[in-house]
Amino acid sequence: MSAQLDKTLLIVDDDRFFCKTLTGYLKEQNFTVISAHTASEGLKLCQEHNIDVVLLDQKLPDGNGNDLCKSILQINDQIKIIFITAFPSFDNAVKALRNGACDYLSKPLEIEEVAITVRQAFRTSELEKVERIHTYKSRQELEKNVLIGKDCGLRETYRYISLAATNNAPVLITGETGTGKNVVAKSIHNLSGVGSGCFMDINCAALPENLIEAELFGYEKGAFTGAAATKKGIFELADGGTLFLDEIGELPLNLQSKLLSVLDEQKIKRLGGQSFKHISVRIMAATNVNLEEAVIHKKFRQDLFYRLSVLPIHIPPLRERREDIIPLCRYFIAKLAQSHEITLPSSEIEALVNYQWPGNVRELKNIIERALIFQQDNEIYPSDLLSRDFRTSHAQQKTSGESITPLADVEKNHIIQVLSQVNHNHTHAARGLGISRSTLLRKMKIYSIPPTVS
Repeated sequence: MSAQLDKTLLIVDDDRFFCKTLTGYLKEQNFTVISAHTASEGLKLCQEHNIDVVLLDQKLPDGNGNDLCKSILQINDQIKIIFITAFPSFDNAVKALRNGACDYLSKPLEIEEVAITVRQAFRTSELEKVERIHTYKSRQELEKNVLIGKDCGLRETYRYISLAATNNAPVLITGETGTGKNVVAKSIHNLSGVGSGCFMDINCAALPENLIEAELFGYEKGAFTGAAATKKGIFELADGGTLFLDEIGELPLNLQSKLLSVLDEQKIKRLGGQSFKHISVRIMAATNVNLEEAVIHKKFRQDLFYRLSVLPIHIPPLRERREDIIPLCRYFIAKLAQSHEITLPSSEIEALVNYQWPGNVRELKNIIERALIFQQDNEIYPSDLLSRDFRTSHAQQKTSGESITPLADVEKNHIIQVLSQVNHNHTHAARGLGISRSTLLRKMKIYSIPPTVS
């Protein structure tokens, strides 16, 4: 049975013979059809049923079509209304369309003409539903991929995101696991001109080596055992949009050369295929491993590394941007909590800021989500869910009478000591501390360390 039975057409016309004839014909076309012979009856049916399209007579015994059109659209403004009349005129047609009609037919009617017009109205209704769903999902995606910390610890990162959104150059996003590399990639996509295209992502480490090539490039029927039908690869599916290759460091060497070819020539060939297909895809990649070291150890192609890192973006770990921890907590509480009155006690804030967060933002979100499950009244205690070693250490600090040096002071003093050792060369100091130069400069500003010229 056709799926069209899910679509409902209402005919509102006082000509009972016309209604019966048209209903019989359209039912044979697998439409669900109901009819009414007065304006009040038609309005009642619109209130009681989920109507998609209305075929509406201009003149009815208890009213006129234009007034009924406005009343129907007040009930559901997504209904498509087709006017029919035995007294056609240009003014009537204009008035009907202004009142919200999608089409206008004149009697006498050719039944096939009516069927074609009805099918077009259903098709328009379906396309608008798809567009509304797409818009809704896009809005959710934008809301979900919010960068918290762009005015604090991620200021430098966000500057590069804005720069990446202005062009289609390849982007390489680096950072520890859980820092939000996928969020950065989606932010670039949403901010850029390719935002109207799709965003496709694939985790290169999640697929077996013998399957990843077929997933990326697709295959023709019979290309290998089990290839029972032709299948498009993710490159083709992402055509006109963005392809995000997560864990790019896990891509097998034999596929790295094929990826380089795609980046250079913008064309792909399916497995078992004989011809190339041109594509237009923005490539972004991410990794939590040091690709420069992988190049040295011959585990990653040097030419591909340089091709991917036209625009490198590094996301610092959460422990290097502690000023973002509390804004992130508030954001996750607002998104995950059913009550908007959840608070973090001051003791919890201190514990969360001092924690090292080895799992970064992903760990923080998980901790907040779990804490909300165990909430007490309107307060949550996420520190109870942190590692046992940290809780013990933190508790000892709280109960000990000895003077404890705050972690921030330890970090500040260490930075000052390292700067002194390298004669205030910021680049050498950053390398020795294992952080980026921009992170070092930001920390010097936070701790009011004089910006000695390097």
